[in-house]
Amino acid sequence: MNDTVDASSKYQDSLPISSDAIMEQLDNWGITYIRSDHVPLRTVADSKKVQGQFLSSEHGGGHIKNLYLRDNKKRNILLVAEQDRQIDLKTLHTKLETGRLSFGSTERLMNNLGVRPGAVTPLSMINGVEAGVQLFVDSGLKSCKQIYVHPLVNDRTLGITMEGLQQLGGIRDFEIMHTSLEEVFIKLVEDQESVGLGGLD
Repeated sequence: MNDTVDASSKYQDSLPISSDAIMEQLDNWGITYIRSDHVPLRTVADSKKVQGQFLSSEHGGGHIKNLYLRDNKKRNILLVAEQDRQIDLKTLHTKLETGRLSFGSTERLMNNLGVRPGAVTPLSMINGVEAGVQLFVDSGLKSCKQIYVHPLVNDRTLGITMEGLQQLGGIRDFEIMHTSLEEVFIKLVEDQESVGLGGLD
């Protein structure tokens, strides 16, 4: 029976940079983190089922979702948002000042960020910087003492501070662009109410 390759650490050696390697690199760079191992988590819904067991939000921890996007000018974008943030791709491009956005393909995800679906993470910018990927982070996460990210696989989670993520950006030479997605959401509601739609898709 053929083994299906997934985004877990079982197949990390087939990635451009393995999960073990990125954690070793974080250690070498002095970027601290707290590690948890768990069942593979492919979606936010999967994460919510188990995150209370080992990922605390009581002390300022931020649970996130990560979207790999591509605009109509072939630019690659990684968007990191609060896990419950509602994102409307039809209007997001106006806030990010990009072309119209859609989800990137599985093939491009591997080529540009070096991960499989279910393991997208801001740490994948260690690969993304070479591909010119732009990183946008929800400014609502600035108040979090730490955020929870996958180390390139989806059966491990690291608690890392926003300062640690900024430090990684400085080392790997990528910019973290903060954007208020709440403003986009509020504006979208106002626009829809003004034309009588009264809600979000």
